[in-house]
Amino acid sequence: MTVVSQAGSPAAAQRTRRLTLALVFLWLTIGWNSIEGVVAVSSGARAGSVALVGFGLDSFIEVAAAGVLLWRLRAGYDGDPRIEGRERLARRLIGASFLALAAYVAAQSAYAVVASHEPDASGIGLALSIASLTLMPALGLAKKANAKALHSHALIAESHETLVCSYLSATLFVGLGANALLGWWWADIGAALAMVPWLVKEGIEGVRAEDCGGECDDGREQERERHA
Repeated sequence: MTVVSQAGSPAAAQRTRRLTLALVFLWLTIGWNSIEGVVAVSSGARAGSVALVGFGLDSFIEVAAAGVLLWRLRAGYDGDPRIEGRERLARRLIGASFLALAAYVAAQSAYAVVASHEPDASGIGLALSIASLTLMPALGLAKKANAKALHSHALIAESHETLVCSYLSATLFVGLGANALLGWWWADIGAALAMVPWLVKEGIEGVRAEDCGGECDDGREQERERHA
């Protein structure tokens, strides 16, 4: 089927609406993760929870990732190599941040075990993990559906990050819950270490700038639609 996307056409209007929705989703991601990061790091520091602090720092990295994509959408897709080069650099810096966070979580977990540090229960952290488990899956699925409709590899990849945040929220909930209800202080360490494999995976993909298979430039998709 030929896709008509000339200016003023229904297809162009639909694409504009979906791009606007993508921007709204990105701003929601930035707003929620900013609040989540501040609450998680501050409450995690008070409770001495490695998992909660790590979860909060990950939220700040997610804010940076969404910010990069927000900038990318607003910068346009005009084939400017400077824009593409800056995007790759930003993605590599974000990837390096994930690797640094993985190293931090692993080191802090090892220290907590050696020092037999028992974190305090955190009711705020537990409530935060429940709120994140409620919001993140719905937001991630909505972002993914919209991204697929736009044929945007970059937006699809970013929606996957939001969905994986649901996994981090689940591990945090289990760790904090076990500590609060059963007194299993080591569950906090287990939850923190469960985050490390995902952080390393995201970090390596970001540093290599390969999470979109080199097809993050939606200008190619738009150009094909214009000439279809």
